[in-house]
Amino acid sequence: MMEHNYHSKIEWTGNKGSGTDNFKNYERSHNIIVENKPLIEGSSDPAFRGDKTKHNPEELLVSALSSCHMLWYLHFCSVNNVIVESYTDNAHAVMVEEQNGNGYFKEVTLNPVVTVSNEAMIEKAIELHKKAREYCFIANSVNFPVNHNPQVKIR
Repeated sequence: MMEHNYHSKIEWTGNKGSGTDNFKNYERSHNIIVENKPLIEGSSDPAFRGDKTKHNPEELLVSALSSCHMLWYLHFCSVNNVIVESYTDNAHAVMVEEQNGNGYFKEVTLNPVVTVSNEAMIEKAIELHKKAREYCFIANSVNFPVNHNPQVKIR
């Protein structure tokens, strides 16, 4: 087995002068800092007093699942002679918030639309989504279903 280590720094930027003296008196704004990479501005979801112009953790989790799947998928296509010309995914997540404020993700659905260079590649292109799902590190680490509704088109 091989271990990989990842580091991220979170820096709260939402102190409006009185810290957290009241839950209405501070912003949920923060920076996500990974060395030698662009800064990501984050906040909580607007439903939880967050800034709608900034990324929230829930969106970042869905984005991580989507991009992990895409990267594995493109790899498997490249080694299986499936030429992908474009790839987009409009991923969707359902999170349940309980009355006590506790919450959890119920499911995430990836909706990748892939364009391949010719019709003979369509069947393999669809099949490789299953393999990408099996290898995605992020999908293998969550405790909720990650569903897939792939579409494959030809140029």
